[in-house]
Amino acid sequence: MSVPDIHPDVERVLLSEEDIRTRLTEIGAQITADYADEPPILVGVLKGAVMVMADLARQIDLPVEMDWMAVSSYGSGTKSSGVVRILKDLSADISGRHVLIVEDIIDSGLTLKWLLSNLRSRGPASVQICTLLRKPDAARVEIDVRYVGFDIPTEFVIGYGLDYAERYRNIPYVGVLKPSVYES
Repeated sequence: MSVPDIHPDVERVLLSEEDIRTRLTEIGAQITADYADEPPILVGVLKGAVMVMADLARQIDLPVEMDWMAVSSYGSGTKSSGVVRILKDLSADISGRHVLIVEDIIDSGLTLKWLLSNLRSRGPASVQICTLLRKPDAARVEIDVRYVGFDIPTEFVIGYGLDYAERYRNIPYVGVLKPSVYES
């Protein structure tokens, strides 16, 4: 990636478009093999997972259904508050179905732990998790994640669906946001 391609608010590029594309292709092939007999319903967590879900779904060679939830625990800050609100619920009934939650990033794990409990209470056949990014050093709860794109350091990242105050989602790579942007 050449220097002119880097957004001025990005300190450095953590994962290139090519890195992401390659890893999602690998995960898509793994999901295709794992769910060959019973395709899952993909549940994307809005808004960050839009890019991941769209690109991942194209790599799964099965007739998958997609649905969306919007939950919030961040507001416009940089750290999860741990208090979760459902902003948009699923349209589909997941009772008896295999559910694959698709996330952009797992940070503290608090929101995802709540979401897992909520979805499991609806009687699915199984609930698994796929995330593009995971910050192991930031975890405050232990969560079993079946598909992980990349483990990353505990830094504030943006791009490829990840935002800060609803900005930067459309950057095609994952970059570390300059602290001067959110500490001012």
